[in-house]
Amino acid sequence: MKRKFFPADQKKLIKEIGKEGLLQALKNMLLIRNFETRAESAYLHTKIGGFFHSYSGQEAIQTAAVQVMGLDQWWITSYRCHALALLLGATPNEVMAELYGRANGNARGRGGSMHLYTEKMLGGFGIVSGQVPVATGAGFSIKYRNEKGKVAVCFLGDGAMAQGAFHEALNLASLWDLPCIYVIENNLWGMGTPVDRAICIEKLAEQTAPAYNMKAYTFDGMDFFNCYAGFQHVFREVVETSRPVLIEAIAERFKGHSISDPGLYRTKKELEEAKKRDPIIFLQDVLEKEKILDEAAFKEMDQEQREIAIEAMEYADKSPWPDVNTLEEGVFVPWEGMDG
Repeated sequence: MKRKFFPADQKKLIKEIGKEGLLQALKNMLLIRNFETRAESAYLHTKIGGFFHSYSGQEAIQTAAVQVMGLDQWWITSYRCHALALLLGATPNEVMAELYGRANGNARGRGGSMHLYTEKMLGGFGIVSGQVPVATGAGFSIKYRNEKGKVAVCFLGDGAMAQGAFHEALNLASLWDLPCIYVIENNLWGMGTPVDRAICIEKLAEQTAPAYNMKAYTFDGMDFFNCYAGFQHVFREVVETSRPVLIEAIAERFKGHSISDPGLYRTKKELEEAKKRDPIIFLQDVLEKEKILDEAAFKEMDQEQREIAIEAMEYADKSPWPDVNTLEEGVFVPWEGMDG
């Protein structure tokens, strides 16, 4: 089905974002891709346990969102959370150490791949749609405290919008006029099920939002400029109106749902076709045409980010394991006399 994406003037955006901003966006996307690639290798070599969900193929969406709105918002996402943590200031070392389950990891080795945090990131959530009510609560906090210029940004997968929590949260956000931006990252597959076999509508945001008296937009999630223009518009709108907005950003993940998923539900040819729209290569091509960088500069940047990811693996491998005596630290303990 042909989608009508949010309009974006690429030439205008190139001038507005500027050379340094565009190179930083490309660098961030390359860091995410290289981090995911190296971390997946570590997982396959049994350095990482539990679950692992790669963001490869979707880098343009969150990179554009963070570049537009800045770090000083409330951010929250699903278990596919490595990219957002890196974009919001978590170091590759601390994130990799967390994946390795080490004591100096992002969550002291207790959260692993699905539960990363920063000062303004309320977490990666392992429960499908579990983050949506939390983001709505963050939006309520912003309004209650009258924090001007702030929003709560929630990323979720296409499969999450079939959960009741999603609909309850949107209803409250609209009812209470909360400054929330909900972003459905439609990567076309809910685990191994194509979205058109799991969700009864085609335009996920545009056909859902009217039921909650909300505006909706659709972005091309493989196009950094389209995402940038869209988030720029939505951010201004939500700040001005304190009304929630629902977005569908269409991309396609290049890996299985998780590392244990071989992705046999799509053919090699289909995957190759998807990779022709690689958001990193797309941005690289634009920057080369604009004489902002050349092939040699791109390869050098890619190599730098690859080395950062490799160094993070070495750091994590040498990091200490958590002390078993600290296991109960940070756990809520009822005070004496409290029932139960």
